[in-house]
This record gives sequence, C-alpha cells and structure tokens, in this order.
Amino acid sequence: MMIVVAASDDQWNELTATRTHVEWRRADSAADFEQYKHADAFFCLTGHEVPTALHSLTKPVIINSVIHTLAGLNLPSNIYRINGWAGFLKRTVWEIAGDANEEIENVFKSINIKINFVKDEPGFISARVIAMIINEAYFALEDNVSSKAEIDTAMKLGTNYPFGPFEWASQIGIENVLRLLQKLYLTDSRYKPSQLLITEATEK
Repeated sequence: MMIVVAASDDQWNELTATRTHVEWRRADSAADFEQYKHADAFFCLTGHEVPTALHSLTKPVIINSVIHTLAGLNLPSNIYRINGWAGFLKRTVWEIAGDANEEIENVFKSINIKINFVKDEPGFISARVIAMIINEAYFALEDNVSSKAEIDTAMKLGTNYPFGPFEWASQIGIENVLRLLQKLYLTDSRYKPSQLLITEATEK
C-alpha cells in the first residue's frame, strides 16, 4: 500500500517512524498529491485550511482538522477528519470522523491503527476533554491555587494522566487549545477560555 503525506517534520516522524510496513511517500504540500494519483490514500496534516486540490482525489484523504467539521467544510465523502495535534499521531487508536467503509478501514489496518468513528463535531472527544482540563488548570493558576509544576505533578500522580495540563498545552501548542476553546465557546459557555490562557496564547 502506498500512502502519500503532506506534513511537518514532527508530524511525519510521529506518523511513519514505527509504521514501516507500507510505502510512505512525502509530498511538499497537498497541491503535489496530483502527482501520486496511483496512491492508495493521502494524509494532509498541515495548516488549518483544506486545500482545494483535495477535492479532485478519489482515494481516501485524511485531514488534520480538529476544529472544522466535514459538514462545515462541505467536503466529499472520501475525506476524513482526524486529530493531528502533536503527540496524537503516535497513538494506536485514533478518533476519525467520516463515512465508515472497508476502504478506509483497510488503510488504517495497514498501518496498525485502530479507528473509532465518532460524530463529526469540533474537537472530537479527546481534544475537547484535554482542552477543558488545560483551561481549568489555567483558571486554577489565575486563582493562585498552585504553580504550573505543582498542578502538573498533582494531575499526573492523582489521575495517572501521561502529562500534566501545562505539559499538554506546551506539547499541543497553547494557540491550538485556544482556537478549539473559542470555537466550542460559541455554542457552550463551559468552554470560556481563561484570560491567562488567552494572554499566553496571543503572546506567542
């Protein structure tokens, strides 16, 4: 199976480093996918916009779109959404939005990733939860409950999370967390971003 990927260096390494039993090809951008029409699938992991070049492809296309939905982007049925935030591509189980069928399932079987089809909603499930945890940690920091290091340690020891909320924010990119919170806050006040989080994200 040949899979063509447009990705940053970090995303490329996360996706391909331990999954060596398929033929990976790296494209400079999604605009170059046209050169690989014989490929079995495409991953477009860069940027926040969906290139128009993807609309001409007929094979499965997997895009990194944590915030924007397939319905909102009016994309064809061969395009699927995943969470391509830093660290998430290493996982062995992925959330995916789109139409379940044998073709897309075979793509992920070939790279030993189990897929969990979820509703086509902003943030999927895990990104929403993590963004909320990070936001609450910033509210605690605003209230001088504790320091970043102490909150990270308490959450890892107390809940067995792999990272503390501030470690997660640093890995994912605090600006990505803010964008998701702002999107969710449009329809749900629970996601109102902490002012301290906003300040840190906009200072970057």
